[in-house]
Amino acid sequence: MSRQPTLPLAQVILEQLREEIISGRMPPGTSLVEAEIQSRFEVSRNTLREALHLLQREGLATHIRNRGVEVRTLDVDDVTDIFIARRTLEMQALQQCRELSTDDCQQLLKRLTDAYYAYQSADWQLLGTCSLRFHQHLVSLLGSPTLDQLFARILAQLRLIFATAPSEEQFQRPWLERDQQLYDLLESGHFDAAAQALSAYLDDSQRIVKQLLTQQP
Repeated sequence: MSRQPTLPLAQVILEQLREEIISGRMPPGTSLVEAEIQSRFEVSRNTLREALHLLQREGLATHIRNRGVEVRTLDVDDVTDIFIARRTLEMQALQQCRELSTDDCQQLLKRLTDAYYAYQSADWQLLGTCSLRFHQHLVSLLGSPTLDQLFARILAQLRLIFATAPSEEQFQRPWLERDQQLYDLLESGHFDAAAQALSAYLDDSQRIVKQLLTQQP
């Protein structure tokens, strides 16, 4: 049996920090204090700095003079590029999908169930995370670990954009119904209709996000 390769420590830290951004626990502007993170992960200073450098290369953090490294604040100029990448991966996943396995249906349904729980609990940040995870599983249908890694980076960037919404409830609430629509179409085998619904979904999401960012003071 083949063994999974062990990731370098810097890569492990990068992925954990990225996951915290995706979950909303590290919003834009969060200071990444070296001493705190080094103590938390129990790594050398050089390893930590390598991890922070990787985070900056992914467009998720930036170095501010006299302030150190902090989670990046994205602007409207970033939106088009992020959505081009998002659209390419998600649409390709649905366009080549002609059958969902039982496990895929269960995984998508679990994310929807978690989203409904968040909705009922008025936990809008969790609702946003559940929606991102739902779309992450759509991309996983491509069966490419490399594209999965790329999309994880895109998810983190999307979360940083979503964090600019003045009301997370108003921003997140509409997408649950549309994620449900996508699931229903996929589960019933209407893949072309699902791809059309996803295309409209992404158009609307990009338009709303741009509106949010252009309205910021």
